Amino acid sequence: MDATLTLLSKYQHGAPDPASPTPLYHQLYAMLRDCIHSGILEHGARMPSEKELSTTFNVSRITARRALDDLAAESLVARQRGRGTFVNYHYRPELLNAPLTGALESLEHMGRETKIKVLSLRFIQPPAPIADEFGITQQQTLCQMVRIRSNRGLPFAYYESWTAGFDESISKAALEKRPRLELLREQGIRFARAEQTLSAEAAMPAAAEALDITHGKPLLKLIRRSFTEDGKQTDYLNALYNSDRFQYRMALTMK
Repeated sequence: MDATLTLLSKYQHGAPDPASPTPLYHQLYAMLRDCIHSGILEHGARMPSEKELSTTFNVSRITARRALDDLAAESLVARQRGRGTFVNYHYRPELLNAPLTGALESLEHMGRETKIKVLSLRFIQPPAPIADEFGITQQQTLCQMVRIRSNRGLPFAYYESWTAGFDESISKAALEKRPRLELLREQGIRFARAEQTLSAEAAMPAAAEALDITHGKPLLKLIRRSFTEDGKQTDYLNALYNSDRFQYRMALTMK
């Protein structure tokens, strides 16, 4: 299968999205880079030409040229005069692994080994489904935050959480320097157990932009509900992961 057909088979709904606030050339660049980083376009594969990209994804030749220029600037592709543009990247999967089951402390360890950036931190009234989760009225407030987690400078997780344990003294700086579990313990909140649900979800614009991926890319989705010893839910986490950079691992034993 040539590169154009490969791209069409993966992005059958088309990209880029003219309605997105992200420039068209960057959307196309991010899509092509994603295909290269994930091994869909292999080392040595011929890239679609500017004309092919323009026709396939309904963008201008200038947009296609700039996307390819940005790939070349990162040495992901190499141009060969008279022959075309070829992938210059060797795909080597190096996924960050995390345990799906086990102690909450293992989650705290991952928090220390990776970097967090807080995009939003607010104390607001939750929507009805979240209020029901916590058993509160919609007039009460919760701490709502949006964060991204990165490993070696590459964002791989997009988190939206609602927490009943924080007060308004919590800061973005503290959350970016120390694990949430540690900060919650300082405020007298200790989780005794957590329930997790795994599924999949297409990347919506906010998550796609934060993770620097294409809108609609399939993401691993995890919902985690955390409870204190008395059974009270104190935290609700909606986590979206780029599976090209992260995976959950679960070990089973036979008895």
